[in-house]
Amino acid sequence: MADHHVVRLDLTGRTALVTGGGSGIGRACAARLAEAGAKVVVLDRNAAAAEEVAAEIGGVAVALDLTDPAAVERVDADVDVLVNNAGFQHVAPLPEFPPDTFAALQRVMVEAPFRLVRRALPHMYARGWGRVVTISSVHGLRASAYKSAYVTAKHGVEGLSKVIALEGAPHGVTANCINPGYVRTPLVEGQIADQALAHEIPESEVLSTILLARSALKRLVEPDEVAELLAYLCTPAASFITGASIAMDGGWTAS
Repeated sequence: MADHHVVRLDLTGRTALVTGGGSGIGRACAARLAEAGAKVVVLDRNAAAAEEVAAEIGGVAVALDLTDPAAVERVDADVDVLVNNAGFQHVAPLPEFPPDTFAALQRVMVEAPFRLVRRALPHMYARGWGRVVTISSVHGLRASAYKSAYVTAKHGVEGLSKVIALEGAPHGVTANCINPGYVRTPLVEGQIADQALAHEIPESEVLSTILLARSALKRLVEPDEVAELLAYLCTPAASFITGASIAMDGGWTAS
């Protein structure tokens, strides 16, 4: 196990499903769960990315567009760990925000987790153990201008996670959200260009002036840091943590 892995976790015999597992946070989470012994299903709309990650970790690749509810219903949800990570971003002022894009964001980031968890929970209940971890965001706790769909979706999935926690508690299932600030991912790299356009500033100024303006720690979160917190939430020591939203935002929400 790599030196930066500080959590002792054994998921031998367990199966995990990671949505958006082909890159960024999802890729790091899939790798971490596989290193702990889990069989990992890497779900991503990018088939090549999913297959690459699955090949690296000895997992299974599933190519799927989560905007298609019928396709989501075909996913094998007989899993012990469900990581709701998939998402995308669109930055625009409200009067200019495309309604179709707003709806697609809700389907991927709220409806798909709902559809997956409603089918995964009976399997978890039958085994008396399960972990549902949603990779939310500081935007599940705070809002930013020009991100109406993303902020709405993150707030919505926070509520879903809390309901899962309440219903799952008698069955040994916990549900929690991890709320990172800006993570070093392709999604954030894309936002830098979008924010530069929206705020009419050079891309070089976006990180310090916009993205990290409210963070006490002036750096991006690393995907492996998020994955290590996920690992802890799957340990016996974390069995009393449920219904929580754990900020990993460099002090953003402290102010």
